[in-house]
Amino acid sequence: MTASNIPAIQSSKPRRGNDFTELSRWVRRAGLLRRRYGYYAARIAINVLVFAGGAVLFVLLGDSWWQLLTVVLFAVVFTQFAFIGHDAGHRQIFGSRRGNDLVGYLHGVITGISYEWWVGKHNRHHANPNHEDEDPDIEIPALAFSTEQARTKRGLLRWVAKYQALLFFPLLLAEAVMLRIASVRAVLRREVNATGLEAALLAAHIVGYLGAVFLMLSPLKALLFILVHQGLMGVYLGCSFAPNHKGMPILGKDEHLDYLRKQVLTSRNISGGRWVDGLLGGLNYQIEHHLFPSMPRPNLRRAQSLVREFCTRRGVPYSECGLFASYAQVLRHLHDVGAPLRRCTRPAAADC
Repeated sequence: MTASNIPAIQSSKPRRGNDFTELSRWVRRAGLLRRRYGYYAARIAINVLVFAGGAVLFVLLGDSWWQLLTVVLFAVVFTQFAFIGHDAGHRQIFGSRRGNDLVGYLHGVITGISYEWWVGKHNRHHANPNHEDEDPDIEIPALAFSTEQARTKRGLLRWVAKYQALLFFPLLLAEAVMLRIASVRAVLRREVNATGLEAALLAAHIVGYLGAVFLMLSPLKALLFILVHQGLMGVYLGCSFAPNHKGMPILGKDEHLDYLRKQVLTSRNISGGRWVDGLLGGLNYQIEHHLFPSMPRPNLRRAQSLVREFCTRRGVPYSECGLFASYAQVLRHLHDVGAPLRRCTRPAAADC
């Protein structure tokens, strides 16, 4: 659906409390919350076929240095599986919770990330994006997203925060591993309800993954395969998530906005066409996704024109830029946040 055949948004005086209600009504009338079973069936089938093809190639190549090329394929397809798990966690695929959870748990076996732990963490992010003390996605020990966070860093973490713009992409190499460590920790601490199921799925992933790699490859090649695979997957995941909110306004502890403005003002869309849609798993429509988390991924593109026009009429800034421009904004923000630490020679000083 294009802007030309989406019903025009009627002009009216701004009513902050009712803005999202009115936008929701137009979204529903346009049919943008309807399930897209065919799309997800095709997307999941493609992912499974690519994964199976990669597995066959992995076996055929055997103990060969050419496996360092197949590792790129696996890094991409594992991340694509994670995108489907993300959609399942938001109830985008099926109308029922059971169906979405089934897809989510099955994809968790492939990715090695606890589905229930991730959903809980991600829901807290959606409830309060870029909000200090409430958004877990800006509570990252190795990074500071505000000068207040930067001042609390000590030791090695303080040094990292000083130069975090330079270190940002290298740090992403550890992202996939950190997600898996956090998943195992959550299960061991019984922070998930389905502890037995999650433990079994994580164990199946670890045994299957390590078993396949070390059975097919010599120890040195196996270790290199794992390092490259986990590093590339971490960079891919990080480069998909970082443009969405990093560098956008951070809300202080006492700052409160209505739902529409809270979601729109802290999010950034990425332009670039359908290749970016596929590359980023639909996360490039971050504004629409945050406003309507259960909206199926293929409908986000159709919803964009409606949401953007609505925000324009309400005077709500709508942020969108290209992929590389978004990374530049992220790095610029990280550089600025670390600047006071680079100028500070006495960490105990009041201005540090």
